[in-house]
Amino acid sequence: MAAVARKRLHLAAQLPGIHNVTVWSDPRSRSQIAFDSFVRLARTAERGKFDFFFLAEGLRLREHKGEFYDLDVVGRPENLTVLAALAAVTSRLGLAATVNATFNEPYEVARRLATLDHLSGGRAAWNVVTSFDAFTGENFRRGGFLAEADRYTRAAEFLHTARELWDSWADDAVRADVRAGEFVRSGAGVFAHRGRHFDIAGRFTTPRGPQGHPVVIQAGESDAGREFAAAEADVIFSRYNRLEEARAFYRDVKGRLARHGRSPGELKVVPTATVVVADTDEEAAAYADEITRAQVSPQTAIAHLEAVWGRDLSAYDPDGPLPDIDPEPDSLVLKGHSEFRKGRAETARKWRSLADERGLSIRELVVEVHGGQTFVGSPRTVADAIDHFVQSDGADGFVFVPHLTPDGLDDLVDRVVPLLQERGAFREDYTGTTLRDHLGLRARPSTTAKEDT
Repeated sequence: MAAVARKRLHLAAQLPGIHNVTVWSDPRSRSQIAFDSFVRLARTAERGKFDFFFLAEGLRLREHKGEFYDLDVVGRPENLTVLAALAAVTSRLGLAATVNATFNEPYEVARRLATLDHLSGGRAAWNVVTSFDAFTGENFRRGGFLAEADRYTRAAEFLHTARELWDSWADDAVRADVRAGEFVRSGAGVFAHRGRHFDIAGRFTTPRGPQGHPVVIQAGESDAGREFAAAEADVIFSRYNRLEEARAFYRDVKGRLARHGRSPGELKVVPTATVVVADTDEEAAAYADEITRAQVSPQTAIAHLEAVWGRDLSAYDPDGPLPDIDPEPDSLVLKGHSEFRKGRAETARKWRSLADERGLSIRELVVEVHGGQTFVGSPRTVADAIDHFVQSDGADGFVFVPHLTPDGLDDLVDRVVPLLQERGAFREDYTGTTLRDHLGLRARPSTTAKEDT
């Protein structure tokens, strides 16, 4: 019987900007808004031959009990601007940005992404996200105009429209000496879209990028989100980094591809993950515990509980038992955070059951439900665990989020990646120039611009 081929895993890096990942109290923790930090982490990822560097985005600072949530980063620059600058100081690393499909327009987003693809030589990626609430919408003229049930229908039409714009140029339509008259006669950029959410027509001014279409990423957790990813995305982010849950998610998403005429290799599943590396497993475990307790401070533990309970619980001891009062499911104390807005009564029931069963304090419970660190151990232990996770079909790779900015991935790149390369689980060098090359994805089909009539 022929041996099963070893899967080649995919690695990506994210500079954190939200959630309780960063250990702010560590003296090595530096700025998350200074450009030097973006450059340092991106270059580390490229030195490790990672597929791409990712920037998440929030369109509004979250609010906790009427005040800014203290784990959000204030002053974070806009993603595509940062990535355009990083294109000049990297040469192979993919550059992925979250751009919202609820409060943007296809023409503008398609133009900016095509520009990034040109500037980077074919390394652009778009994480398509939606917004669910009027709280975020207050920052925009249209406010909370979109019913939540419609957010994926708009996102799907948004993406379809962007692809129409990219495809309005032929692959060979760009000439350095093109004149306005030649541009008009060529028909390059001519488009017309008539749909439920968008009714636009004109000329798209930015030529088709080296990849044809930027890589499309999606982070859907709901059934609608998973279906959208199966139909449209090249990469799907996952929050499942515990193996059995991850394998179930992997099977579900990959199983949806066939009805959209796609094969399993056309969608890469990449959970977010953290890593703690030390000389021995024991040293790594002790350090991981220290990191986790710094990430889940007493204040953070209470804030998480308040988000689920919908109550002010500041009088409770974070190292004591859960409150003996019932949640208020219709009360929202943390605005702008999708994780705690639905099914909070059921979440509270599960949390209480887990705390009673394990004898967990509030803080211990929050640490438990948020999983602590994903990969912990010596370089060999971590390499074994990462490889096993991928070979067991829990994922196709990982997006690593460091607890320190910007040096938090140095141990992974310098001590773990060489071991993965040694066993043939990860590339020793880039073999292509575009992000589609790195991910093993087909280039988008060629286009031919229509003659202008």
